Amino acid sequence: MSLSTAPLPTVTATHPMNAVIASLEPIYFQAAPAVSRIRTTIDGDWTKQLPVLAGRRLTMRELLPSDAGSLLSMLSAAEVAKFISPPPTTLQGFEKFVRWTIGERQAGRQFTFGIVPEGCDHAVGIVQVRAIGPQFSVAEWGFALGSAYWGSGLFVTGARMTLDFAFECASVHRVEARAAVENARGNGVLRKLGAVQEGRLRSSLLKDGCYLDQFMWSLVANDWMRSKAIWGGVVA
Repeated sequence: MSLSTAPLPTVTATHPMNAVIASLEPIYFQAAPAVSRIRTTIDGDWTKQLPVLAGRRLTMRELLPSDAGSLLSMLSAAEVAKFISPPPTTLQGFEKFVRWTIGERQAGRQFTFGIVPEGCDHAVGIVQVRAIGPQFSVAEWGFALGSAYWGSGLFVTGARMTLDFAFECASVHRVEARAAVENARGNGVLRKLGAVQEGRLRSSLLKDGCYLDQFMWSLVANDWMRSKAIWGGVVA
């Protein structure tokens, strides 16, 4: 699954990476224009250390160099890359990507969580949130998840955990996402999360030599609090 944010870094620039259940756009691989509630293992400034978010079926944590191999395998598959910018094609490329995400987090420009299913010790996907407004008030996010885990519920759970962290710990006010019009599953997930479809961006995504239209979705802090009141704030 993938959600699009934008291209992955060659690690010379400043952007995020993408992938959602079926695929959501913006994710950059390089610089670019049994717990009912989330628990964090640390408190304080996330630019100094990204907390570990523990859920009943997965853990969200900062990427590690040891994740490079699994990310290469999971995110290079054609079905995952369909709606995202091209990911690195080598182990070394993903190792550089991991280092880049850590540097960007330390600079306060973005944070990237690795999605680690229960029983695994490596990430099988990522969730990336990057600032596009002053003081991280407005952010753009994207996802990428290995197809072996599509339909498992990991994406919705990880998305909720990430949004909770963004709104409650990182003081984000508005989160934006773009999804290709053809990406029915990705758009469906955004709707399920309570996102509002704001419009259609014509020819906004260049993929394999063709320009695709995207839907623009948003969630603001008040929306999120209302949504949590409906589903009880339970991350499962």
